[in-house]
Amino acid sequence: MNTPYILQRTNSDDLNFQGLVTLLDMDLKIRDGEDYLFYAQLNKIDAIKNAVVIFIENKSVACGGFKKHNSHSVEIKRIFVREEFRRNGIAMMVLKELELWAQELNFTECILETGINQPEAIRLYQKIGYFKIPNYDQYAGVATSICMKKIF
Repeated sequence: MNTPYILQRTNSDDLNFQGLVTLLDMDLKIRDGEDYLFYAQLNKIDAIKNAVVIFIENKSVACGGFKKHNSHSVEIKRIFVREEFRRNGIAMMVLKELELWAQELNFTECILETGINQPEAIRLYQKIGYFKIPNYDQYAGVATSICMKKIF
């Protein structure tokens, strides 16, 4: 991306992060239909202590975060890019910053869950080294969930 941007590390108390997550939830409500309420209960942001927001021309355009999963892994959560800024590599920038931050905190892998209704997200994750794993924890047995992992 050639447009100047600012990348900010923050947490889930950040109002810009919260605003982007609201837009993400609106998008997921459409994509996931009847399954949205199930996923919404699993996507609360209060446990996200590590979040990233990207700004372009003082406008928050993308976000993502992670929370500790166990002693060696974090779970990537709430990746979102405003529609008008998609296909510019911004989601990849968010992910790479989250991975770097996790490594700085001595974690050795990232896991994540995405849905079958988000094929562009699945392609992005695979492109940067994530691979499918059996659905974990609350996603076990959920046919519309796809769980992935990346080891550093």
